[in-house]
Amino acid sequence: MYEDFFAERLSALRIAKNISAREMSLAIGQNESYINRIENRKAFPSMQVFFYICEYLNISPGDFFNAEPESADGITADIKKLTARQTEIVSLLIKELINK
Repeated sequence: MYEDFFAERLSALRIAKNISAREMSLAIGQNESYINRIENRKAFPSMQVFFYICEYLNISPGDFFNAEPESADGITADIKKLTARQTEIVSLLIKELINK
């Protein structure tokens, strides 16, 4: 379960940045097939290597596990700029949309 999520997330992040598995493997100090083996669920990184992966991808460990669309971050930032009344209205609208 976690291995599947980890492999799929790593692959999606790597592809989004247009980085080859080989290039990334070598850049984090591993053998050339290391990332490929993780993505194919044949290996799982140590915590130290996980931090190297995050650093290489220029994301935090929390961002790695936060698979929400990036637009959600922008929406959250915009909501924080609203007044209390406006936030209440947005909240009611979201609840209405969810219930339909």
